[in-house]
Amino acid sequence: MGEDRLLGLGTGVVTPLLFRDVSTELAEFFLEEVTLAQGGSYYCRYRRTDWGPGVWSQSSNVLELLVTDQLPRPSLVAMPGPVLAPGANVSLRCAGRMPGMSFALYRVGVATPLQYIDSVLPWADFLLTGADAPGTYSCYYHTPSAPYVLSQRSQPLVISFEGSGSSGYTQGNLIRLGLSGLVLICLGILVSFDWHSRSSAFGGLRPQQNRV
Repeated sequence: MGEDRLLGLGTGVVTPLLFRDVSTELAEFFLEEVTLAQGGSYYCRYRRTDWGPGVWSQSSNVLELLVTDQLPRPSLVAMPGPVLAPGANVSLRCAGRMPGMSFALYRVGVATPLQYIDSVLPWADFLLTGADAPGTYSCYYHTPSAPYVLSQRSQPLVISFEGSGSSGYTQGNLIRLGLSGLVLICLGILVSFDWHSRSSAFGGLRPQQNRV
C-alpha cells in the first residue's frame, strides 16, 4: 500500500510544508535556494492510505536547520569548575548548537590544537590532567564536510589551581612595594646630597671685615 509523507516546519505548525506520495519507505524533500527565513526546526510524519482521515504517525526527531554565513560562537565551560585542587583533573566542554560537529581545543601560546574530537552530540568534552591543566583555553567547531569553514572561537577560559591567583597577587604587591621603597630611598639620597651641597656653598661665602 502507498504512503503519504509530509515535512512539517517548526513545532506546533499545523499546515504541512511539503507532501510526497511514495510507494517505498523513503521520501526525500528538497528545499531549493535556501534563505535565512527557512532556518528552523524540521520534522516529518507519514500516513498509510488505509488509515482514517487525519491519522498520522508520531513526529520524527526534530532536525535543526541553521542558515548562516558563519557558525555561531560555542561556549566553553569547565567541569567541575575552573579552579582546581593541585594535581586534579578537569573536563572542558565545548558546546555548539548542532550535533555531528568536529571540535578543537586551543591553549593560549600553542599554535596547534591540543585536542580534536568528532562528536555526534552538540558538544565535546576535553579532559585535562594534573599539572598540565592550568592555562587559558578556547575552542571552535566546524562541520565534518567543511573543515575550513570554522565557527567563531569561544570566549577564553582560565584554568588555575587553588591559591595560585592569590599568591601571585601577593607576590606582585610585594614587588611593587619593594620598588616603591627603592624609589623613595633614591629620592632621599638625592635630597640629602643637594642639601649638603647647598650648605657647603653658603658656608664658603663669609662676609669680609672692613679694614681701617
